[in-house]
Amino acid sequence: MKQVYVNSLDIPQLQRFAVGFDRMFDELARTAGTLNATNYPPYNIIKESETVYKIEVAVAGFEESELDVELVNGELIIRGETDKTVTEAQYLHQGIAGRDFVRTFALAENVEVKGAAVKNGILTVTLEHIIPESAKPKKIAITFQK
Repeated sequence: MKQVYVNSLDIPQLQRFAVGFDRMFDELARTAGTLNATNYPPYNIIKESETVYKIEVAVAGFEESELDVELVNGELIIRGETDKTVTEAQYLHQGIAGRDFVRTFALAENVEVKGAAVKNGILTVTLEHIIPESAKPKKIAITFQK
């Protein structure tokens, strides 16, 4: 039996066969657009419960004024911009990266940012998926007729 591996998702090709999934394809395209080519800075995504998530980003060496977290059009954008005016030390070895970065995460619909805090060089952004009343399961009353 021959195995087939899919390396890329051809959304226009899929749209020919899927009716009514336009919004889902738009979300997939938006998510694919936020993929970062770099591994800097390293990060973790933690699922704390069914509705609470945490994103941890290693920001050792960054000052409070050099970090920025914002939510724009459903994307969580985390920036670190080092202060270029500080005089550089003469390093014999520099293993701790302190370069500027932008990390972008596409958030699903109804995901809210609850807060951000830095502790021990780790920036933690807490997210919560708020399920609207219209999407929650409902019990339907059954009426019996005689």
